[in-house]
Parts: sequence; C-alpha cells; structure tokens
Amino acid sequence: MAVISYKCPNCDGELVFNPKTQKYRCEYCTSAFSQEELEQLQPAMEEEKNEIPVSRDREDSGSPEKEESSSRSGQQEEFETGEQETGEEGRVYNCPSCGAQIVTDDTTAATFCYYCHNPVVLSGRVSGEFMPHKIIPFAIDKKQATEKFLEYVHSKKFVPKAFFNKKQIEKISGVYFPYWMVDLDLEGSMQAEGRNIRVWCSGDTEYTETKVYRIEREGDIHLEDITRNALKKANYKLSEGVLPYDVSKVQKFHMGYLSGFLAEKRDIEQTELESGVETEAREYGEKLLRQTVKGYSSVSVKSCHLNCQKENWDYILLPVWTVTYKGKDGKVYYYSMNGQNGNVYGELPIDYKKVWTLSGIISAAVFVLGLIGGFFL
Repeated sequence: MAVISYKCPNCDGELVFNPKTQKYRCEYCTSAFSQEELEQLQPAMEEEKNEIPVSRDREDSGSPEKEESSSRSGQQEEFETGEQETGEEGRVYNCPSCGAQIVTDDTTAATFCYYCHNPVVLSGRVSGEFMPHKIIPFAIDKKQATEKFLEYVHSKKFVPKAFFNKKQIEKISGVYFPYWMVDLDLEGSMQAEGRNIRVWCSGDTEYTETKVYRIEREGDIHLEDITRNALKKANYKLSEGVLPYDVSKVQKFHMGYLSGFLAEKRDIEQTELESGVETEAREYGEKLLRQTVKGYSSVSVKSCHLNCQKENWDYILLPVWTVTYKGKDGKVYYYSMNGQNGNVYGELPIDYKKVWTLSGIISAAVFVLGLIGGFFL
C-alpha cells in the first residue's frame, strides 16, 4: 500500500491543509497553494517523476531487490511500503519522510508519524471501493478549536482541572470521520378519515353533529442529506451529536484535504444501513403527508403507502475536532466539535469534590443566615 506525504514545490517541506485559508501551507517556508494550483502542478510532477532514475541495491545477504522512487517536484511523495500485520488487528507502514514505522488499526486512513510528526495519508485506505465521493474540509483550525474548547469547559463549574490542563488540550485532534449521505425520492399515497364535530344547545337539549370526510393525499417526496455514521468503533452519540453540516460547502474528494489531520476509513457498508434508512424515510414521508391535512377536529390515517423510486448514496468524510478523557471512575468521556460550524457535543466528567465543597459552603451559609435570623427574632 502507498504511503503519501504532500510536499512543497518550493522547499520540499510538508504541506498541511489550513482550514482558515482553505489552502495548503508549507510549515517550513510558509508558502501557500490552493487546490487548483496543486492540481496544475500535477502534470509537471508526473513528467519529472518519469525522468527520475530508479536506484536498485542488492544486499550481500542475497535479500530481494529493493526499489524506491520518489517525486520531489510538486504535489506528493509516494512510497510503496510493505504492509505488515502486528497480530492485533494492526498494520505497520514506513514513514516516507524519516523511514520510521507507523502502526495503525484497520480503519485509519490518515495519521502522523510519531517520530518526525509529519502527516501521512495511507492511500490504499481511500482508494478503489473505499474512495470517498465527497468531503467537507475543516473550516476551524486547531487554535480556534482549542479556544472554543476552553470557553466551553470553563463555563462548566464542576469539570476537573485535569480535563483542560495543557497536556489534555494538546490531545485535541482533527479527525475526518466516515459517513454515508443519502438522497431519496418517494412516491406516496394516504387514505384517512376526518371528523368535524359541532355541539350546541337548544333549551334543555344538547345537540351534537358529526361530519365524516374521506381524505386522500398523493405526492412525490424528495429527502436530502440523510446522514449515517459509517464507523463501527465510533461513539454513536458523538458521531450523531456533531450533525448537521452545511452541505453547500461539500467538495469533491481529494486526498490532499487529509494532510495534517487524522482520518478513518468506513467499515459499515451501504447494505447494512439501507433497511433502517428506508424505514425512517417512510415514517417521515407519512408525517409530511399527514401535515397537509388541516381543518378537521380529528384525523385518523387508514392506510399509507410510500415506495422508494430512487436512491443516491454518497460516501463522505466529515470534519470533527475531538478529545477524550479517562475519568477517575474509569469511564472514558468524549468531547467533540463540528469542524465546520463549531457546534459542540459531549459528556463532561464531574469533579465531585467541587460539588461537595460548594454544597458545604451553601449549607454553612444557610446555617449562618438561620442564626442571624434567630438573633433578630
């Protein structure tokens, strides 16, 4: 599998996608490139790559030939590395910048080298059948995410200090999580019964008039952007809690967007979600048809039929800033932030010492006030 590192065409430094400018920034010479500029450099890169001679070395021990090639003129540096299993559902790759081994699990698609800290993309995890159709790039950078995180936790009175100390803050990570996004076209019909009741009195007699109406509705329903988590190990509440995203900002997928961030590959397939999505779509479609019926005292639905005429599924990566914290109770707490609009979701730990201290202060204050009240009485 190829391990890709995106290189600056000016100094050969590492390129990282910058959410604030929506450009690729070199961490060394501070050059910045748009997606279009990098794509324009691609033909020149390929031409130079073809001209680079391939070096072949044979070890004295008779080991097989090693072949290494690199492109250093533009967009990316790609190495074919031997993929090794660790025996614990992990994989080992070699960093294209320093050669160190990178250990990942089966769903990691982008990560960092633990030694040189350069970003790498495992291209085999985001190619072929696992190539995402779309991506929403990060719009909030790490500095902004950290500021929002601190603002959020400082507003909570009973959060342990360890949750937002310097070491913990450094753990905040930008991760692209995999999702399925679905558009559905439904054809529906509904039969219902409506009733209008009128009550009046004449002398000592009360009269009730009930009119019964037959109601029919037919229509075409279009549902867009139904979003479902596509990663089994993801915390369900976390992955659903950061929704929704502004899909008008969606981009065609390009691996360069992953540079500088972590990314996960899907392990939940479309077929596993189809039944649940269609059921939910039908329930929502019935609700929409029901909402068109007005002007009756009561309505009872006799039958409703909704048939799916067309489905369009897109595999998409969505940006999330996340941090985890293991509390003293052994429970792992999750904090997550939508990497596009800053919406926050998570369950925060509670420092019960702070709770007890505040309770003690309040009790003492109430006791003192009681004494003062008794004195004046």
